[in-house]
Amino acid sequence: MDNIQPEGKKQIALNIVNAKSKHKGFGAGSIDLNNVSPVIIDGGEAVIDIGAMHAKSKVEKGIKFSMNREDVPAGRQVWVVWVAVDRTAEGQFYGGITACEMWVDTEARRGWKILADHVNKLDAALKRKIILEGLGTVERAALKSLLISHNEVWWNASPEELKAALSE
Repeated sequence: MDNIQPEGKKQIALNIVNAKSKHKGFGAGSIDLNNVSPVIIDGGEAVIDIGAMHAKSKVEKGIKFSMNREDVPAGRQVWVVWVAVDRTAEGQFYGGITACEMWVDTEARRGWKILADHVNKLDAALKRKIILEGLGTVERAALKSLLISHNEVWWNASPEELKAALSE
């Protein structure tokens, strides 16, 4: 989740070009995704899985997703959590965190998710919002444990609102 680039390399970012903006070169008008990481919570275990940035996490690989929940009657609930890291003069901290639901049936290779919800929640995390509706106590505890073990200094510097949301 660090934003470290090798010397001489241009920072890669997602360019946003629309009618109001005029693209003026590399990285102009871009959203920086270098400070956001996806966490997958499956069966009460939370792991950082960078593949989820492109819907290619370990859980999602080989799964055909549908927007119809009834297509996955035997699925299990899996969560994608977007964690944004922010930086101030005092240092880095967990700034935004949002959770998106999906259901996966590994045997049938079928799944359910609403891609628009995943994109909107990613955007919300980047805007330093905290949205964890639907996340149960087991999932919250697993996520809290992962964040603390990943970087306790960041956890200690995080807003009380974020800490409280994971302690419910």
